[in-house]
Amino acid sequence: MRPLIELVESDDPAWPEVEAAVAAAPYPVEVLAADARQADAELLRLQVTSRSWLGAVVHRCGGLVIDHGWLRVLGSGNKQRRLASLGEINEGIGGGIVVAQDVLGGQFTWVAPAEATPTIRYFAPDTLRWEDCEIGYGQWLAAMLGGGVTGFYEEVRWSGWTDEVAACGLDQAIHTWPPLWTREGKDLSTVSRRPVPMSEMLAQISDG
Repeated sequence: MRPLIELVESDDPAWPEVEAAVAAAPYPVEVLAADARQADAELLRLQVTSRSWLGAVVHRCGGLVIDHGWLRVLGSGNKQRRLASLGEINEGIGGGIVVAQDVLGGQFTWVAPAEATPTIRYFAPDTLRWEDCEIGYGQWLAAMLGGGVTGFYEEVRWSGWTDEVAACGLDQAIHTWPPLWTREGKDLSTVSRRPVPMSEMLAQISDG
């Protein structure tokens, strides 16, 4: 395991690039404050340098709240806003690292196969299938900050979603009935919607 001093890149950190992308985003992006001690522990656990966008986000912020809270990019966590850290979300999980969750229970996972280029994969709550985004973490986050959230989720948004999503806690998801993956649940303007704990939503999706 590499020590923290080797992981905190002081000569060429990626955080200024992330900050620039946040500032240029076409929708609100909230940068949650990080606790320095927790951030160090998260980076040490992750074992990537802060030269990478993944390492920079984990070490320099508690998380990124994109587009009124629709997408929650995990960092070192923020207790005040009830956003878990990347380490907490991934405790006991294998096969990839969950790096972001959305308000409908979708999950973005960074997968680094032994003999292949790491890519971001998305578990879609409307199909219950994994989709390979075929891009790495930095390119994926740049796309999400650059406006990609709008197009990616265009088919699962409803009139007035902004207020509902903003009122949803960062440890919550919006539960729909009938479920998104059913034929009756495809139109989110007609289904029943309510906030539930994210853990409850993920359990329902895994059982679906």
